[in-house]
Amino acid sequence: MTGKAQKDPQFTAREKAQLAWYIARMAKRGIASQTVYQGDLERRVERIIDGAREREEREAAQADKGRRSR
Repeated sequence: MTGKAQKDPQFTAREKAQLAWYIARMAKRGIASQTVYQGDLERRVERIIDGAREREEREAAQADKGRRSR
């Protein structure tokens, strides 16, 4: 990530549910042990966030393209 702080995208209902599920699993693992590996869940959360950012960029580009074609 660059030095700029990136704004979190607007998440769909599905993305929100997936994030909640993975964060709950991370919390459960954290309760079990502070030393348990959580990298797999962290990667999944990052992938959902990155996908949401890409979706927003794609939707913005399509909206911009639609405005220019009028």
